[in-house]
Amino acid sequence: MNLRRDLFQAIADPTRRAILSLVASQAITAGAIAANFDTARPTVSKHLQILTECELIVQEQNGREIYYHINAKKNEGSG
Repeated sequence: MNLRRDLFQAIADPTRRAILSLVASQAITAGAIAANFDTARPTVSKHLQILTECELIVQEQNGREIYYHINAKKNEGSG
């Protein structure tokens, strides 16, 4: 697997960039993210899965809810 290629493919999608913008300001649930789009929730979930696999966002369980937020540690140690 070419992580670099996958990372660029992940951010090439306008919906995923919009999701990144949403989670950049606050931790947010999948349902709250999906409410911002005119697509089916499973489609949003697929976008979240791709962003998580590329380590751009991380999931955090809080009670019954899963919150997504930017992975602030993604760029640490690189360079």
